[in-house]
Amino acid sequence: MFATSKLIVPVTGKFGIAVTRGAATAAAASSSPRYKKFAIYRWDPDKKGDKPRLQTYEVDLNACGPMVLDALIKIKNEIDPTLTFRRSCREGICGSCAMNIGGINTLACISKIDTSPSKPTKVYPLPHMYVIKDLVPDMNHFYEQYRSIQPWLQRADNAKPGSAQLLQSVDDRKKLDGLYECILCACCSTSCPSYWWNGDKYLGPAVLMQAYRWIIDSRDDKSKERLDKLKDPFSVYRCHTIMNCTKTCPKGLNPGKAIAEIKKLLAGIASKETPGLQGSLKLN
Repeated sequence: MFATSKLIVPVTGKFGIAVTRGAATAAAASSSPRYKKFAIYRWDPDKKGDKPRLQTYEVDLNACGPMVLDALIKIKNEIDPTLTFRRSCREGICGSCAMNIGGINTLACISKIDTSPSKPTKVYPLPHMYVIKDLVPDMNHFYEQYRSIQPWLQRADNAKPGSAQLLQSVDDRKKLDGLYECILCACCSTSCPSYWWNGDKYLGPAVLMQAYRWIIDSRDDKSKERLDKLKDPFSVYRCHTIMNCTKTCPKGLNPGKAIAEIKKLLAGIASKETPGLQGSLKLN
């Protein structure tokens, strides 16, 4: 018996390019709409009597980017221009689009859409924060706490900023890895039960990780003063090592570890090491 081969009949596609009938069929199937539902938290304080609610939108995933932020932008541009949310870089760098997606605090720009049509994707603002409108939380208190730790280099010589380059060894610089990358999106702090309960006094994971970043910087001369400001019962010690902060960080950082290191410094179990390189290089 002779082996038979399957006949592939070429058809003319777009721009006159020949494609196989199987490829043409697949292309036609992929062009059929794939609708996905998004249930989004809505509340407008300027609308009298408006109450918080979930509003459902349908988005064709074939005409939308792969991230949740793409869907939100599409909804705002094409379906409901009243939808309000923050966004900026779309690269997971600025932290503007932090929100709760599917029960997880994350960044909408790096959160892939769950393409399953069986259940809608629920989108809320960051939890346990005052809401300004829709998906926009009030970040003022969070930023005030960040300001309170004085997040800048402080020198004993009171040298004029920009007058000299402060020297730092390679090993001392490595100690800042995993700390300086924080983008202050507040995903970690708003996932912390201790911050929910005592957010007025407890600084929270994000701010404490930044406090630790400046405490251990070899170029900073005010580590003792920084630690003294954290010795009250609430600023640090409300942390109960639940570790929600580390689990939810969209940048893969470990705020829980940074807080533990601060506790060791406060207890005298650890101390800041002597800088491997000291001095400065004057600039012309």
